Amino acid sequence: MTASVRMDNVAVVVDDLEMAKAFFGALGLELEGEATVEGNVVDRVVGLDGVRSAIAMMRTPDGHGRIELTEYLSPPAVDGGSTPVNVLGGHRVMFAVDDIDVALDRLRPHGAELIGDVVRYGNHQLCYVRGPAGIAVALAAATGGE
Repeated sequence: MTASVRMDNVAVVVDDLEMAKAFFGALGLELEGEATVEGNVVDRVVGLDGVRSAIAMMRTPDGHGRIELTEYLSPPAVDGGSTPVNVLGGHRVMFAVDDIDVALDRLRPHGAELIGDVVRYGNHQLCYVRGPAGIAVALAAATGGE
């Protein structure tokens, strides 16, 4: 039996690739590369016909995490709305940050909105924000002792 070697990336479908790159760039992610993909092989792997999409791979500063931002040029992306955070399936990506307030100040110009409140939980400060295309992004900052 072959085991997984590592998690390579998480894909996020967006409707504005430039805006999404700016949002995740404000979190400190670095652009690793961009490409446009299309053709029969792409159609077959994603199960759609006539796919043409622009992608940008963003890497976390530590080099261990990556987000693939995908903008479907054809067929157009389907608007799923802002999914509640308690829906079954994948629902958020979490980033460790040095300071929640600084991170929020950097994200707000890129459309980030708090979903709930900034709270202290144990020795962390936590919050959820809505990012590009309605994705929920969690932020966590260590605060020291209890």
